[in-house]
Amino acid sequence: MIFGKTKLEMKVGVFVFIGLIILVVFVLSIGGVKTWTSGYKVNFIFNFVNGVKNGAPVRFAGVDSGVVRSIRFFRDPKGLKNKVRVTCWLNKNVNIPLDSKIWVNTLGLLGEKYIEIMPGEDCNRLLLAGQEMSGEDPLPMNEIMKDAKQITDNLNLGLQRIVDKEGTVGKLLFDDKIYNELDALVTDVRKNPWKLLIKTKEKK
Repeated sequence: MIFGKTKLEMKVGVFVFIGLIILVVFVLSIGGVKTWTSGYKVNFIFNFVNGVKNGAPVRFAGVDSGVVRSIRFFRDPKGLKNKVRVTCWLNKNVNIPLDSKIWVNTLGLLGEKYIEIMPGEDCNRLLLAGQEMSGEDPLPMNEIMKDAKQITDNLNLGLQRIVDKEGTVGKLLFDDKIYNELDALVTDVRKNPWKLLIKTKEKK
């Protein structure tokens, strides 16, 4: 009886172990973790990353090709200020020319932040494993709001000038004198269309 019970427990243990392995593989596949795919790490340097997080996608030429592994601050000895080093894991098939452009992009207007890589043209000089490149900083939201407010203020000022009969458009829309002159011209041309065929004599 004891031997039979031990054998049954072993079978249950093996079954549970296999089930756990299947569960782990399934979870890793859903999460997009590439534990069995070979690749390499590179670093991208930014002053501002606008909310990029660990695990964010890395796209090369618009194709998901890697993932953000770590985000750390460091002191730039040249500029004497803090910068952000984004370490990314990339698929081994991704070759990044050194003249490529790297920036932080957004999925949708307010969606997930990710690293976008636009390949360059110089395929003879590539970014190697462990090396780093500088990325283009995204525009902070407060700067976007300032620009939008300035555009709105300028538009309101232009509309107010039109209402106040200032400028060419304002005079054309609200100045009765110009309207009357244009109306008289159109009326005269309708009554005397032959005037359009007369060429003005050149002065000698």
